[in-house]
This record gives sequence, C-alpha cells and structure tokens, in this order.
Amino acid sequence: MLVLIIGLINPKWLLVWVEKPGRMPIVMIAVALFMIAMVLFGEGTKRKQEALTAQSEQPAQQAEQKPAKKVKIVPAQELIK
Repeated sequence: MLVLIIGLINPKWLLVWVEKPGRMPIVMIAVALFMIAMVLFGEGTKRKQEALTAQSEQPAQQAEQKPAKKVKIVPAQELIK
C-alpha cells in the first residue's frame, strides 16, 4: 500500500533507474506485491490451521491407542509367603 501511495505521488522516488517513469508501472508493481503478500498470508494461515488440527487430533489418537494395563493375578497363598 505504501508503494502505491508513494509511487502515485512521485513515480521517480521508486523507479530511480528510469528517466521518465509513469504511474502505470507503479500500479502494476503495487498490485503484484499485494497479490504476493496475500498468497503468502493465505499459505501461512493454512499451515497454522493444519498444525492446530494435527495437535487437537493427536491426544485423541493417543487416548484410543493407549493399551490397558496388564494386571497379574496372584493367588493369595503367594502373597502370604
């Protein structure tokens, strides 16, 4: 957004290597930067959501897979010895 505002005010400030810059290249650059930023934001949000989903599913799976404790039955006579 800042690139667009500065470029529309004075394109020479951003395109210093061009003799007579126009405003249309500034608009195209600003749109491209905005699209790249939105794609990166979307991917970051998607990965964060996947990580949260994996964390919430992990304890539920561990509880289901946890084996029951084995109890050894010992006759009372062995306990008295």
